[in-house]
Amino acid sequence: MSIRVLVVDDQAMVREGFAALLGAQADIEVVGQAEDGAAAVELAAEHHPDVVLMDVRMPVMDGLEAARRILARSGDDAPVHVLMLTTFDVDDYVYDALRLGASGFLLKDALAEDLVAAVRIVAAGDALLAPSVTRRLIEQFAQSGSRPAPSRERLCGLTERELEVMTLIGRGFSNQEIAAALFIAQQTVKTHVSKILGKLELRDRVQAVVLAYDTGLVEPGG
Repeated sequence: MSIRVLVVDDQAMVREGFAALLGAQADIEVVGQAEDGAAAVELAAEHHPDVVLMDVRMPVMDGLEAARRILARSGDDAPVHVLMLTTFDVDDYVYDALRLGASGFLLKDALAEDLVAAVRIVAAGDALLAPSVTRRLIEQFAQSGSRPAPSRERLCGLTERELEVMTLIGRGFSNQEIAAALFIAQQTVKTHVSKILGKLELRDRVQAVVLAYDTGLVEPGG
């Protein structure tokens, strides 16, 4: 079954280029293109895409508001995954998008194969944040002025081991790195991560990173 993609960007050449590239893949179908967030919300409701490739800065309605509206309509039976497009990897809009439930972000100058891989990754329900990128992102996120007052109340349902894993996720560790740090198998790490996401009702690893900082479990430079 093909991955249904909606491409959203106010620059026609960028939008059409992404659509042509993705549409050439055997397992991807571009179901629509939108030049602003308002049009994206309408097309998402009409075509029910699996992935929305969403530009951050657009006229009429920006990508953040469009992502919020699209994700609010997304259900467990037919989830929509939003992949944000940005020119800079420290774009302030990205942090808010991750809080809303976006599955990650991709730089506009990414290689063609990285774009295709990114769509497949988020369509599968995974987050698009490589550990090296995560470390840079979370440091910027943690220092942003929009952090809420830290409270660990939401984490009270986690076991001691799950808190250890959650802390390492917040620090940008991959499953392999977590396994090495805690001297456990990678499959055990995967099980812990799955339980953490379920208990905290998080969409993916990206939201776990955000929550680790929001609750004060991990501090900048910690």
